[in-house]
Amino acid sequence: MNINGGTAVQSTQDTKSESEAGQQNLFYHGQAKDFVSLHEQVETSVNLLDSLESFLSTFQKDLSSVSGQISELQERSKDIDNRLKSRRRIEKPLSSLLSDLAIPPSLAITILDTDVGEPWIVTITDFERRLDVLKVRSRVKAARDLGDVAEGLRIVAATKLRTFFLALLQPIRTSVTTNLQVMQTSIFVKYRALYAFLQRQAPNVANEVQRAYTGTARMYYETGFRRYIRSLGWIKARTPEKPEPIISGNGDKSGPYLDQDRLAYAKIEGPSVILAYMADDKTHEEPIEAILRSLVLVLMDNATAEYTFVTAFFRSESFAPPPAKEPNSALFSPSATLLSPDCGFDDRRSNAGSEMGTHVSRPLGSNGHKPRDATARPSVMDKAERAPLDAIWKQILDPVLEYCKVRNLVFPSYFWGTNNNQTFLTTVLEPMPPAVPLLTMIRLTEAAIAEVQKRDCPPLENFLFTMRLQMWPAFQKIMSEHCDALRKLAEGGAASYFSRAASTTDASVANICNRYIVMFNSFVILTDQEEETMIFSNLLRLRQELTKLIARHTENINDDVAKATKQSAMYEVLLQGLNKGTHLSTHPKSQKELAYWAEKEEEARRRIVTIAQSRHIGKR
Repeated sequence: MNINGGTAVQSTQDTKSESEAGQQNLFYHGQAKDFVSLHEQVETSVNLLDSLESFLSTFQKDLSSVSGQISELQERSKDIDNRLKSRRRIEKPLSSLLSDLAIPPSLAITILDTDVGEPWIVTITDFERRLDVLKVRSRVKAARDLGDVAEGLRIVAATKLRTFFLALLQPIRTSVTTNLQVMQTSIFVKYRALYAFLQRQAPNVANEVQRAYTGTARMYYETGFRRYIRSLGWIKARTPEKPEPIISGNGDKSGPYLDQDRLAYAKIEGPSVILAYMADDKTHEEPIEAILRSLVLVLMDNATAEYTFVTAFFRSESFAPPPAKEPNSALFSPSATLLSPDCGFDDRRSNAGSEMGTHVSRPLGSNGHKPRDATARPSVMDKAERAPLDAIWKQILDPVLEYCKVRNLVFPSYFWGTNNNQTFLTTVLEPMPPAVPLLTMIRLTEAAIAEVQKRDCPPLENFLFTMRLQMWPAFQKIMSEHCDALRKLAEGGAASYFSRAASTTDASVANICNRYIVMFNSFVILTDQEEETMIFSNLLRLRQELTKLIARHTENINDDVAKATKQSAMYEVLLQGLNKGTHLSTHPKSQKELAYWAEKEEEARRRIVTIAQSRHIGKR
């Protein structure tokens, strides 16, 4: 039963399986078309993928080829860029070289077809720059090719500039009334760059122009100063002044006095100078100090102005193209007119006139002189650079310096006579002037030396220093004569068979005291230094001899009271005279002098009181 039962179950399961298989077959048969369609689609997709794979393979190959071409183009681009940078680097130097080497037609036309004028200043500067470039670039063929053209232009320019500068000098040669300083400041300095071109590019022509200027200026100053000093000589002849010993005079009221106006001639800033036309007035007279002061100031102004011009114009310097805008120099502005025979002065000049008599007053600073433009001062030059310029100045001014020390301040009738070799200083010192005027002239010379040092003109400074050295021995001589005369009078003079001892009177002693007072006060006014041996040692000698003279004059008075009274009166006269100049009391030497005579006067008063008291006691 179990066997039959198991068989039945097995048959049932087989039946179910067959039934399910039949159903599946029917299902698949029903879906056969869909499966076929799906299969076809899959095949189509596989074919498409195969085609896409082939296309991608081809595209990849093409892309690799394009990438290689792009890399090649990048390399070519870098090469082109490097070549462009190289071209740009040489573009500016090449352009500059071509610009420097080329000579513009306008430059050549200016040099060849126009006269020298203001346009030449810029043109010549540009031309000289191109000449220097051609010399530096001599290895460049283009520079060598242009060398002959540039040399021809250089010769033409030098020839025209020579004619131009020589023509500028013609008016000065023709007439001495031409204003040389105005021509210097408004024309020569204006065209300084053209002369500098000649110095560097045509030195022979520059030397010729320099020699021509030197000769012309030498003639100009020589003629002007000869005429001016001749006029001063006529004025001096009208006012002869002989020295008077301190013991001269008889005590009248017409004796010496303190003349502040004459002492003012010791300074540069003061009265106007003597003008040449004043000599035509036969009644016009001037003291010797005024005459010397006029000559010194006129010499100083002209000589320092000429030195400034020479050092500025003829100074050699290397080529340096100036800036586009020229600096404004007050020293050489056309309006800065200097001293000349027919014009006045500019703000840098002394308060002086000219030979032709024109005088222009000017405003002054605190020291009377405006500061100069430092760029124009020659003090920055070394000794070697200054030497040739000093030589040029000396060639120009040597005749003037000779006229200032030779053959001029003499009597007009002797001007062309045997005395024309007489030095100017000799005419001042012979006959010997009084001590005060002589010291005034010495102080004037010292003031002129100080001013010339400020203006930096060493050659003129040496000349004035020599003049000063020549005056001091003359001053010492005349002071020694005063001291010796006073000493002899104080000692009673030398008696002999033909003469007797000199006698003194109250009037003569009072006159000597007055002369001493005037001399002392004048010396103090003229002396700023507290200790100056040459001045105060001589005054000390005079004081000692004057003290002896007063003692000797009163020694013949038998009455001691009368003697002391007379001495006290004379000391009182000295004190009153020395006290008149109240502005002098601050000077240490004035204080010492007043103290000395005050002590002497006090001693005399004490003697009077002592003698009076002793007599009063004796009467008792």
